[in-house]
Amino acid sequence: MRATTKVPQRAFPSTVGDAIDLSALPGRSVLFVYPRTSPPEGAHSGWEMLPGARGCTAETCSFRDLASEFAAQETAFLGLSTQDRACQAEAAARLHLPYPLLSDSALALASPLGLATFSFQGARLYRRATLVIEAGAIVHRFTEISDPGGHPAEVLSWLAAADS
Repeated sequence: MRATTKVPQRAFPSTVGDAIDLSALPGRSVLFVYPRTSPPEGAHSGWEMLPGARGCTAETCSFRDLASEFAAQETAFLGLSTQDRACQAEAAARLHLPYPLLSDSALALASPLGLATFSFQGARLYRRATLVIEAGAIVHRFTEISDPGGHPAEVLSWLAAADS
């Protein structure tokens, strides 16, 4: 049996309507945690210089582009950042995302799930991580993500191996 961490019971504002409680998700889900998506006018000054910060839009769009493959693995996926729901709703519409983005502006998951954070221009943001959640518990985590755009395919490979 693999060691797991329980996801705290808490609902987060979502871009698809009602708030979503990660601890109550049915089946298997992938939660990708990312620092922030850039606004339509482009990245903030200095963003490109931060190690691990660049690539949020590429990662979000790669998850979008692989939606049918995740469905074939019977796995839902969601994104989470500290950005407010309005920023996320703009990004979801602009990027044509068929999945929810969740807002954790209070960093409520940082401590209980051991998610790393960093500061940028006075804001506290999450470092990139991906969590595989089953029955309200984390069964796998990815924390060293060097290629955000290619990472969703890495997650799919892990899911396929876990199912075999």
